[in-house]
Amino acid sequence: MKAQLHELILQAIHALQTQAILPVDLAIPGFVIERTRSREHGDFACNAAMLLAKPARAKPRELAEKLVAALPASTLVAKVEIAGPGFINFFLASDASQAQVRQILEQGVHYGRNGLGAGRTVGVEFVSANPTGPLHVGHGRGAAIGDCLSRLLEASGWNVKREFYYNDAGVQIANLGISVQARARGLAPGDAGWPEDGYRGDYIADVAKAYLAGDNVTVEGHTVTGAKNVEDLDAIRAFAVASLRREQDLDLKAFGVGFDVYFLESSLYADGKVEETVRELIAHGHTYEEGGALWLKTTDFGDDKDRVMRKSDGTYTYFVPDVAYHLSKWQRGYEKAITELGSDHHGSLARVKAGLQALDCGIPKGYPDYVLHQMVTVMRGGEEVKISKRAGSYVTLRDLIDEVGRDATRYFLISRKSDSQLVFDIDLARSQTNDNPVYYIQYAHARVCSVLRQAGEKGFTFDQDNGLAQLARLDNEHEQALLTELSRYPEVVEAAATNLEPHLLAVWLRELANAFHTYYNSHQFLVDDKDLRDARLALVVATRQVLRNGLDLLGLGAPESM
Repeated sequence: MKAQLHELILQAIHALQTQAILPVDLAIPGFVIERTRSREHGDFACNAAMLLAKPARAKPRELAEKLVAALPASTLVAKVEIAGPGFINFFLASDASQAQVRQILEQGVHYGRNGLGAGRTVGVEFVSANPTGPLHVGHGRGAAIGDCLSRLLEASGWNVKREFYYNDAGVQIANLGISVQARARGLAPGDAGWPEDGYRGDYIADVAKAYLAGDNVTVEGHTVTGAKNVEDLDAIRAFAVASLRREQDLDLKAFGVGFDVYFLESSLYADGKVEETVRELIAHGHTYEEGGALWLKTTDFGDDKDRVMRKSDGTYTYFVPDVAYHLSKWQRGYEKAITELGSDHHGSLARVKAGLQALDCGIPKGYPDYVLHQMVTVMRGGEEVKISKRAGSYVTLRDLIDEVGRDATRYFLISRKSDSQLVFDIDLARSQTNDNPVYYIQYAHARVCSVLRQAGEKGFTFDQDNGLAQLARLDNEHEQALLTELSRYPEVVEAAATNLEPHLLAVWLRELANAFHTYYNSHQFLVDDKDLRDARLALVVATRQVLRNGLDLLGLGAPESM
């Protein structure tokens, strides 16, 4: 609808150019068509007159009148009014919203999709947890956000590559190895000789037991066998990493999340990519030596101070492999890259982008896009839950899935804007009441299915073609409100994908469910009047389709009974 109104305004602008009211060589500004806050002001409003007033040398309201006069006739529009300083308000014809029902039923699962991505490749990196323990709720939030973003981008015409980056090198991996080794020697946290920075969760004991038993662990087609040798720290470390990678994979599978690419940090060193990146940065003149260290002039690219790349002891700071890694994304054909991270990583973002620009290899400014999520607080019975026995010091993603189920976990973790803190109320997520948003949305879908079952039980046959021919009968306020919500769905999908804000879809689905439940509670669908019955059933079947489409983009099920 917005696209069609946008085209009408463009045609009016071109008409005014032909009449010399607007300059022929005018660079048309990026005017917007947006829904009004109140139906009293129409369905959509456009700001084109305010933006064009200066080049037209006219008052915005006067130009708005000329634009309205130049609008081509359209069956979509019942009337057009000018409001305030020059807003053009469109009032849609009643059959414009009703036509959405036909479009939904014709397009089915494709309704709401768009081609903005035009088949271009986007890499979406998310979760990327160190393989040192079970996934915690913060990883779960990142998994939900990243997976929903991937689904939304696919629905917007992008070729999406889901990517998991394993930090399988460094201090934390070393601590994992000595922790498992200590357990294999019979030590426990608190015992004399327990590593100061050792991991304390029960999972460490499980890994040590499996290593001593000579168990096999297979990850990505590669099998690691427990060597049973307590003194072989390299073998212990390799077995522990494989074990925890497998556990994380199983948790993500239970969460409905999968990946196309698993990228190992260690490969950047093994393949010489870190050294190669440093050489390129030096060659392009953006580095200097000082105090025995190699520095990158990140201030050349907007950072507040220059950053050390290579310390005086010859080791690299942690952002250098990040630059090499994101360079590899560009080299692998990711025209757009999105990195989803916890907000605690925000400090390194500017220097990574600066490093990529300093390479001067055609990477667009601002590459990659970052989506940061804030922490999650888990509550039960009004009190915060902090400890998981298996993890030792935090609540795991598996804990939540086991407590409230996959769908509720996914919805709650995606339901708020990623950069806002989130309270996960286990009691609410478990409840089967209208206060539980995921229950409320899925119940709307189940209710439609129930209506169709009841129609069959009463001997009514739904004639969809007749229903579509009788859409003019959908004229009460609740039907109009539901039709309006249904027409918003493509806009919500586009906005959520473009702005990288999947919570927009989660919030809107609840609004759609509310419009349907209100309609359901106010009107009978299975009336004796066949024409009215078929029209209403066409509307509720279209509602079911859109609910199903939206739930699928959030990775949620669409139950037929509850």
